Amino acid sequence: MQSYEAILRIMLAVLIGGAIGYEREFNNRPAGLRTHILVCLGAAVISLIQVQSIEETTNMILKYPQLESALKADIGRFGAQVVSGIGFLGAGTIIHEKGSIKGLTTAASLWVVGCIGLAIGMGYYMLSLTAGIAAVIILVTLKKFEDRFVDKHRVIKYEILYINRNSTMQFLEEYFTGKRIKVTHIEYPLEEEELIEEEQQVKKCVYTVLIPRYISSTDVLYGLTKNDSIVKATIL
Repeated sequence: MQSYEAILRIMLAVLIGGAIGYEREFNNRPAGLRTHILVCLGAAVISLIQVQSIEETTNMILKYPQLESALKADIGRFGAQVVSGIGFLGAGTIIHEKGSIKGLTTAASLWVVGCIGLAIGMGYYMLSLTAGIAAVIILVTLKKFEDRFVDKHRVIKYEILYINRNSTMQFLEEYFTGKRIKVTHIEYPLEEEELIEEEQQVKKCVYTVLIPRYISSTDVLYGLTKNDSIVKATIL
């Protein structure tokens, strides 16, 4: 392989890995610009080593035909190790927080970048460029589509201070139902020390709810405080 060909493939790996990594960095994800560039570059380098080893093996056999049975070049061995090895990076980007899983898309983008890097190193330019452009389009455009049209939920906890139990519970049930917010858990703290505020008995409860993506948690908070029986509401 010519030197300029290897340099071209390395530069292309940096470019495509950087494009995908920039999108992740822009959205403040665990693995960003440098991580994606390094993964794509490393995969490309492994592919280049594999291609070079195959060329050297082929040339050696052509020069010494008697070595045909002794020398072997496994085309897929290095690539398989790269794809499986990226798994530890992907696992590190997946975070379990407050009942939800985050980082799956970033883990998938790392895996795709590794595969693209292998393709670049092997010299499949059209495949690499097409896959790189497709990955960027998917990460940028489909995120907006998901946020707007796909019904996903977030887990939010609201701590509510109230003065009239019956009217407050009825209001909360009607309010959350009207907003299509699912209540998953209601807590009434056992250490319920009665607070005195404006000479009225104030009690506390904690609501764990699933809020659709299109609804702002702060708007819900504002709506809760409009009720006269609710003294205060905060997000935990």
